[in-house]
Amino acid sequence: MKTFEEKLDQYAEIVVKVGLNLQEGQRLLINSPIEAAPFTRKVTEHAYKNGCKRVFVEWTDTETNRIHLNNASEEVLKDNLPQWQIDMHESLVENNDCMLMVTGSDPNGFKGVPAERLMFVQKNAGERLEKVSKARLAGEVPWLIAGAPTAGWAKSVFPEKNETDAIEALWEAIFKTVRVDQLDPVAAWKEHGQTLVEKVNYLNEQKFKTLHYKSEGTDLSIDLHPEHVWIGGGHHSTFNTFYIPNMPTEEVFTAPLKEGVNGTVTSKKPLSAMGNIIDNFTLTFKDGKVVDLKAETGEDTLKQLLNIDEGMKYLGEVALVPYDSPISNAGIVFNNTLFDENASCHLALGMTISMNIPGADKLSKEELESKGVNQSHGHTDFMIGSADLEIEAEYHDGKRIPLFTNGNWAI
Repeated sequence: MKTFEEKLDQYAEIVVKVGLNLQEGQRLLINSPIEAAPFTRKVTEHAYKNGCKRVFVEWTDTETNRIHLNNASEEVLKDNLPQWQIDMHESLVENNDCMLMVTGSDPNGFKGVPAERLMFVQKNAGERLEKVSKARLAGEVPWLIAGAPTAGWAKSVFPEKNETDAIEALWEAIFKTVRVDQLDPVAAWKEHGQTLVEKVNYLNEQKFKTLHYKSEGTDLSIDLHPEHVWIGGGHHSTFNTFYIPNMPTEEVFTAPLKEGVNGTVTSKKPLSAMGNIIDNFTLTFKDGKVVDLKAETGEDTLKQLLNIDEGMKYLGEVALVPYDSPISNAGIVFNNTLFDENASCHLALGMTISMNIPGADKLSKEELESKGVNQSHGHTDFMIGSADLEIEAEYHDGKRIPLFTNGNWAI
């Protein structure tokens, strides 16, 4: 039986060696909550052991950020990102370095902060870091999102437990999702990756035209981009290293045609966005654009999320995840997109991932828009998968086949 310290050490090791696949001489930027310091230190140690030239850490603190959001002037919030921070991120892009985002902040940490003020900050970051975001989506910078519990997050997942027990329970759940509980986590990841590759290969061979979704509250059709490719498990960087952007990952995903989405879709899990929970919401699309919305919780936040820019009113990603998957079967609602999106079929509002369209990284924003590839300064996933989800895949000749039945693969 592995001790907690052994599991934490192995988790940090696979983040560096398997997730980022950090190469000797690369630098690493870690963005991490202060409460995740023990995990961040372990990652830093393994990065240097693996030949990292320099590790930088950007610490975040929800309470400090909350004070800033409530008290800074509107002018400051609209121009929130200092130039030195932009320069640092762009330097990583120019040198093909690595980025790690440690997720785990309180999903409701900014509850009560005016949604418009949160939108100002997110919009500014999206605009000022556009070059960095584009490089990440093109594979120029190996990046990874991994989770580490904070008290606020753990209590949102296990409200019936005291703080210490909630954090411990969330750590154990995370260790299982990233396969640290297995005897050889590295080998387990290789085997899992191959399973996803098999699904990707099948989907790319079929070249489907449209996916039709039906479940309680959902009746939606999504035209896939004519040049779409499916991706899953991991990606090759532009300098030919293989990395895995999400740990855990259970999805295969591709690009929709911007104006080819019609119908209504209902969320099946809470969405944590801009420091607030949005839950039980429905979006109605016409010719790709959200034309109506309603939410039982967080409706104002959802409206501000869609107001970041025009592209946030359109889809940028279509992802398939079986309902019968390890994270879903854990029976835990994580209140964190990294984990919940890998327990459920999901869609994303905003920017299309350029790797899903061959040659997209070589085109201008205007050229991409003219080809029906959605552009935005945001990208937010929301979960729509359930045990009653049916997906029919339609070929270009009109023939349809079941792709998902009762929430799971039908192929």
